[in-house]
Amino acid sequence: MFFKFFTPYPLLLLFTVLVSPRLAAAQEAAIFTLSGTVRGARNEALPGASVAVPALGTGTAADSLGHFSVSLPAGRHQVVVAFVGYQQLIRDLNLTKNQRLNFTLEESGNELDEVVVEGSVTLEQKLKTTQMGVEHVGIREAKLLPALFGEVDILKTLQLKPGIQSGGEGTSGLFVRGGSSDQNLVLLDNALVYNPNHLFGLFSVFNSDAVQSVDLYKSGFPAQFGGRLSSVVDVKLREGNRQRNVATGGIGLISSRFTYEGPINKGKGSFIVSGRRTYFDIFTRALNRANEDDPEYSPIPDYYFYDLNAKANYTLGEKDQLFLTGYLGRDIFGFNSTGGFDFNFTWGNTVGSLRWNHVFSPKLFVNSSVTISDYKYDLTNKLDQFNFGLGSRITDYSGRTDFEYTPNDRHLLKAGAMFTQHKFGVGRLDANSSDGRINFGSDINYYGLDGALYASDNYKASEKLQLEGGLRLTGFSSGNNQYGGLEPRASARYSLNDRTSLKASYALMYQYVHLVTNSGASLPTDIWYPSRLSVKPQRSQQVSGGVSFLLGQGKYLLTNEVYYKWGQNQVDFKDGAQLFVNPELDAEFIFGKSWSYGNELYLEKKSGKTTGWIGYTLAWSWRNFQPQRGTLGVNNGTDFHPNYDRRHNLTVVVLHQLNARINLTASFIYTSGNLTTLPLGRFGVQDIPGSGNSLDPRPVPIYPDRNSYRLIPYHRLDLGVVYKIGSRLNQDLTLSIYNAYNRRNAYFVFFDTVKDKATGRTTGFQAKQVSLFPVIPSLTYNFRF
Repeated sequence: MFFKFFTPYPLLLLFTVLVSPRLAAAQEAAIFTLSGTVRGARNEALPGASVAVPALGTGTAADSLGHFSVSLPAGRHQVVVAFVGYQQLIRDLNLTKNQRLNFTLEESGNELDEVVVEGSVTLEQKLKTTQMGVEHVGIREAKLLPALFGEVDILKTLQLKPGIQSGGEGTSGLFVRGGSSDQNLVLLDNALVYNPNHLFGLFSVFNSDAVQSVDLYKSGFPAQFGGRLSSVVDVKLREGNRQRNVATGGIGLISSRFTYEGPINKGKGSFIVSGRRTYFDIFTRALNRANEDDPEYSPIPDYYFYDLNAKANYTLGEKDQLFLTGYLGRDIFGFNSTGGFDFNFTWGNTVGSLRWNHVFSPKLFVNSSVTISDYKYDLTNKLDQFNFGLGSRITDYSGRTDFEYTPNDRHLLKAGAMFTQHKFGVGRLDANSSDGRINFGSDINYYGLDGALYASDNYKASEKLQLEGGLRLTGFSSGNNQYGGLEPRASARYSLNDRTSLKASYALMYQYVHLVTNSGASLPTDIWYPSRLSVKPQRSQQVSGGVSFLLGQGKYLLTNEVYYKWGQNQVDFKDGAQLFVNPELDAEFIFGKSWSYGNELYLEKKSGKTTGWIGYTLAWSWRNFQPQRGTLGVNNGTDFHPNYDRRHNLTVVVLHQLNARINLTASFIYTSGNLTTLPLGRFGVQDIPGSGNSLDPRPVPIYPDRNSYRLIPYHRLDLGVVYKIGSRLNQDLTLSIYNAYNRRNAYFVFFDTVKDKATGRTTGFQAKQVSLFPVIPSLTYNFRF
């Protein structure tokens, strides 16, 4: 009895003294994973948002979709979630198992103290990441900057970053680190956009009200991206407000916008629909009608563009979410005369994307998506009874799956596979007469299939050293032609101290589709052509290195990067090449090599009342095309600069919050002038039929090497004021002044003939400069209800 009564107590005491502390210690030593998403109040993903545990000195940043994962010891922790422009969120957690949480941040409005803290965290993340050569632009920032005609353009904002050049005055084209315009991979929610321009390149297709953010990679490309040589432009659309219905929009000088968003089954999903349209045509049609009885009046052609963005998302369960994205955009140019001559030109993109996100565990999730991308142009011409049509088209059907696995704090593993089926309609021609006596046509189509497998690991070797390595296996097939290759990627970051990091990267890229154009700008009539027959894939390699400094108590980030990029199988065309409706188009190509190098200096400030950046680039770009295929190549095989080569490029951007209602903005640009080819002189040809007469022989220009003349330097100052109105500050008037001091920048140069008034003989030639945009003020009314 005594034994039965007292025996459990000594055993319990012994267990308490010897075993319980070990169990407690084991529990404290247990490591669990905290994962989830970080989103804004309108359900927008917040890429780069920090999820930190200050007491442990650890944390992580959300990826491009807002996902995060961090390993923490068991126990109680205070988690701090922050992002620029949003209120900081502090949450106390008792972590006893793997846990998944979704954090929602409220907009900070004018709480500048919050922005100071969050801005410092963001710059520190940029300092510590292995990624280099990446530019992130949020739509909040872009909307504050002065804009041409008041039309906010996120691609033009990217042109204000170092290493990124524009194609010309006012255009939204991108020329990155010596690459051509077709060497940029432009993605809209994972779907490829082939021609991201409206109005012949003056505006991009991305409606500012629908865009959440854009990331541009110009070196150290992550392994999940491929297919282009110079850059990746990754555009993410907003996902809509899950809590309430909201309407936003704007009325500007040349266009109006309207966006409506709201919840689907409140708390489960959301939608957003955004439309934009210009109204040039409304005024030109009214003017044409007012002058239709005037026989001397020449009607003004019609032109307008429109685009429509839509996105919806729905949470199927704790581990599954669906996203659906759609885009439709068209440019329409038309001319109809009373003399029986009609001309119509239409071009644009149609894009769709369906993505499924599934969470297997707090450490593993997958995104699977299918996309369609279609770009086409149609040109029709009618003269009396004769009709003529010309067109081109490219259509892609794509699928991809991307896995992300975080086994521990040291490794972030990514792997995936993707494929694309292409249809290249490189030329469609039809002509007919109303009486049926003329009726013929031609339609040239090619098909292609490309695929890729990739894997990468971001490895934290120590607190000072972080490495990222990846390998991408690509292949392409068109007809009987097959190509493929391995694309290694590597980058590293070494922290000298808490404020200084050294970075380096290497990437090899293949490009299997090529833009057929004989212009330096991106035109709607450009044709995409596959690698086939003699047209081999383009290939490039790039190495880059840099150093980053966090200055002024974390308020400033100073980076300096150098790069060298070299490429093979670069594409150009024979003189006099026939590019349209040519069944043997590959015979018009010539091939060469390219190389570029430069230094990019960048100072950025993201906190406080005054923010902005200063960027300076010193760069060289070269190309070489040896004699081949019955030609002398280019410049008889000597090296030359492409026309977008710019030696110097300086940008200064300043945004200042004067008070709760007024924001002042300014941007200044200085670049070396474009390169062009101008005649050195002329010689007279006489005594040949059609060449003039012996007293006034026909002048024939003498051209030097290609791009041997540089136009005058380009510089421009833009100013802006954003004045918030309304009791809730949900409306504003935005005044933009483009080219504030009315600089007459050179768009191109031509020669005018000078003749003797008495004899009519040619006595010389005078160079004249054409400038595109003088000072242009614009006023836009924006609202949000």
